[in-house]
Amino acid sequence: MGYDHADTEHAGALHHVELCTSDLASSLDFWEWFLTELGYEQKDDWDGGRSWDRGPTYVVLKAATDDRPFDRRAAGLNHLAFHAKSRQQVDELTETVRERDDTSVLYEEQHPYAGGYYALYCESPAGMKVELVGPA
Repeated sequence: MGYDHADTEHAGALHHVELCTSDLASSLDFWEWFLTELGYEQKDDWDGGRSWDRGPTYVVLKAATDDRPFDRRAAGLNHLAFHAKSRQQVDELTETVRERDDTSVLYEEQHPYAGGYYALYCESPAGMKVELVGPA
């Protein structure tokens, strides 16, 4: 479904995020699962990546052009945070993260209030912190 990029209703909202990963195969599996759970649908798929959209916002994952590992503590992107539809969704995705081999719950000893609010913090296979924030 196409969206009018000139629609002022979306002014100021996030248009898209493009992520590069050193391990496309394992990262694709994680992001496909996570974004699908949040209501994103696959948009495009090509040899070097994939994209998903939800309304006027889309996320791109593509293979990095060099082999430097991602470091969220270095200058640049630290993490991505998404709204959850409910605390139940936070709990369900937390349980799935605990069952997956390619990610883990971060700040387990403080979960689900590690940031002072109800949320899941986990890490993508490439080391990017991902947050799912439940409603207050």
